[in-house]
Amino acid sequence: MCQLLGMNCNVPTDICFSFTGFQARGGLTDIHQDGWGIAFFEGRGCRVFLDPRPSIESPVAELVRSYAIRSLNVIAHIRKATHGDINLENTHPFMRELWGQYWLFAHNGDLKTYAPEPTGRFQPVGTTDSERAFCQILNTLAERYPDGPPVVAELHETLRELATDIGAFGEFNFLLSNGDKLFAHCASRLSYIIRQAPFAEAHLTDQDVTIDFEQVTTPDDRVAVIATTPLTDNEAWHTIAPGTLLTFCDGAPMMMENYVTRPFFRPESCPST
Repeated sequence: MCQLLGMNCNVPTDICFSFTGFQARGGLTDIHQDGWGIAFFEGRGCRVFLDPRPSIESPVAELVRSYAIRSLNVIAHIRKATHGDINLENTHPFMRELWGQYWLFAHNGDLKTYAPEPTGRFQPVGTTDSERAFCQILNTLAERYPDGPPVVAELHETLRELATDIGAFGEFNFLLSNGDKLFAHCASRLSYIIRQAPFAEAHLTDQDVTIDFEQVTTPDDRVAVIATTPLTDNEAWHTIAPGTLLTFCDGAPMMMENYVTRPFFRPESCPST
């Protein structure tokens, strides 16, 4: 399966430590070698780095590791292709503009029979099921809320409905962000950790790298890191239950009345790839 990485914070934070472990999964500690990408929000702007080469071999990935970009929201993806050729246009994250905001999206899974007609303002450029799903999400939001974004609780509910509808076609783990909130949907496998005071040391699972967060943070910092599987081996990560949509804001999941999507994805009924 592909690998997802997200970060949502209450203060601009760099993702270099987490990305160091994440990068290794693109050909060193795992088999995902069909491209990778990462996108950072900076104010209302967004930096996007994409490369169809394996992340472990990519000089662009090495640039990101040493380029301490500070952001409130980050989405990254390592690809194991199931739909579409291995090329730049099929590399996640995908980006579009809606309501004067950039939106980022990355998907892990296989929507085996998902082939909606491309109608509406948002059209796929590449040939992945992931980009088609992203366009359907944005087309639905644009049609339902033509005057601008709804309140976050209503937006969450609409995304929950869409995750259920699209997820009926297969495995639909995804990260979505507009630079303000980060939405994380777990169909089969997704975990998160909240780092806040008192901070401690963390050691990567995929690389022999340790950081003492107390030395690089302030007592008021709070950072949520979301990943397909935990990136560290000495911290307590929270496993997100399959069929759950979480909305992260200021480094923590918001409490929403409705966060469960149905039907739950059953791995035995639609194998991940």
